[in-house]
Formats: sequence, C-alpha cells, structure tokens
Amino acid sequence: MEKKTNYNLGGDLVGKGITLEDAVVALGDLVLPRDCIVCGRQLRMKERHLCIYCMADLPLTYFWNRNHNPMADKFNAKIQEVMIGHEAHDMESPASDGSSKSSSEIAIGLNMLICEKYENATALFFYQSESGYKKIPQQLKYHSNLSAGRFFSHLLGLEMAESPIYQDVDCVIPVPLYWSRKWERGYNQAAIVAQEIAKVLGATLNTSVLYRAKHTKTQTKLSIEDKRNNVSTAFKIHNNKLVTLRGARHILLVDDVFTTGATLTSCFTVLRKALSTLGCPTGEDSYHEGYAANGSVASAGCPFVRISIATLGFVSNI
Repeated sequence: MEKKTNYNLGGDLVGKGITLEDAVVALGDLVLPRDCIVCGRQLRMKERHLCIYCMADLPLTYFWNRNHNPMADKFNAKIQEVMIGHEAHDMESPASDGSSKSSSEIAIGLNMLICEKYENATALFFYQSESGYKKIPQQLKYHSNLSAGRFFSHLLGLEMAESPIYQDVDCVIPVPLYWSRKWERGYNQAAIVAQEIAKVLGATLNTSVLYRAKHTKTQTKLSIEDKRNNVSTAFKIHNNKLVTLRGARHILLVDDVFTTGATLTSCFTVLRKALSTLGCPTGEDSYHEGYAANGSVASAGCPFVRISIATLGFVSNI
C-alpha cells in the first residue's frame, strides 16, 4: 500500500497563523468566492483549488516510484509499434538519392529499434471520464486557469524530484501546439505544466527544438486509430535548434493528459531520430558494452539520451 502524500495547500490547513497571502485570499473571497474545481464546494481561506476533502481523495498514480507501471507499459508498447512500422517502411524505401539503401543504413535503423530501452512515464493522478478530477486539466486547457495548472504541475514536480527515476532530468520539452491554436488560446497548456516541472527539477525548459508542423483535429472525440493517424506526422524538429540538446542526458516530454499515448509517441519518435544525428559526445568514460551508466543507449547509431514522459492525468479506462 502506497503511503498517501500529505500535500501542503499553500500553507497548513490548521494550526498556523494567518499570512499576508491568506489575508489577500480572504479579501478576494469576499468579492469573488472560490469554489473547489472538483465538487464545487466554496473554498476556505487556506485551501487552494481543491477543498480539503477532494484533495484527500485525489487519485494519485504513484507512477513516479515505479519504473514499470500501466502508463509506461502503454507508452513503450506504442514506441515499439511505431518504430517497427517505420523500420519496415524504411527498408522497403529507396535512399534519398533514389538508390537502394546500404546494408549499413539498414543495420543502423535496426540497431536503433533493438537498442531502444524501456522508457519511463508518470502522471499525477488517474483521469477518468466519470470522475470530477478530470476538471483539473480541463480548467487549464479550456478555461485559462493557469494558476490551477501551475499548482498541480508543481505537485507532480515535487514527487518527481524525490524519485531517483527522475532526479537526473536535465531538459524538459512540452508537446507543442500549432501556432494558430496557440494564438487562439493565448498559451500552450503543456508548456505551463512543463515550465513548473522544470522549475522544481532544476532542469532546462526547451520550447524551441520541437514544433507542430501541421494543424490537427482535436483528439478529444477521435477513435484510438484516428488519434494515432491524426498526429503521426504532425511534429518536426527545428534542425538549427537541435544543438540545444547537445549534452542532455535525460529529456522529459510533457503533456497535460495521457490518453492513448499517440501524441507523446509521435513526439518521442521524431526526437529520438533527431538525437541520433547528434552522435555521442567524446570524453565519456562511463559506458559499458554500448550503454551509458543510467541504462540509456550509448552505442553508434543509438542515442544514449533517455527520454521519459510526464502528464498531469493518465486515462486508465481506455
């Protein structure tokens, strides 16, 4: 049985004096009372976004403490499915100059597939369609509640910072929005989550290397197969920004919710192939039999950089 995390809601709920922040919140509540995102109960002075009862029942995943978990299993299955499909297609396709691909080119592609290690994945809470907790990412994505987004992202960051699995994350990359959708919304919800996690982990936030190259349909009402096809070619790398990843050892891809994993897998695939062109830096002395000390690949043709993923919610009933 996992130990229940005792979150501090911007200050202890009882037994502490009133701070200046509490006083400001109390004055604001007189004008515009705040409600719990989940149940709608009016919040008390020291409560933030959730009432004490809904916070106590927050369905935490505890995936940050487990290398193997349902989210990671689903993500890695998607990776293998996509990479196998890509390699089969690449072996049948001619080289860029029209000639047949050499055995070494094919070998490198197969080597990347064989060498890909089990990647890590975590989320703060279980997202279920019948649960009121689904309103947490919805508040961020559709209602411009950036404060709530930062608050729950901070909680996830705190958990990850305590986990040996994620303590070495040195670069955080949010799933990008297409420029027109970001202009309409005014922000990228994944970037809000990524920014807060990066801050807690002391990692670099990189929003320049990965971009969405085409406008895609909203994933909300698409089937699992349609979701995969919708984003399969949506993401690209700014080649002139790829150098910003040189020296990274553990990259964290971030989105608001993990549903089928199609979006994050598409980002992962593009990023993994781009990283292979950087090669392995010289002067490393911690490699053993082609792998880095942290278990990531470090052999020729196989990027040694680990790529993990994190989201606020994990949809567990799909």
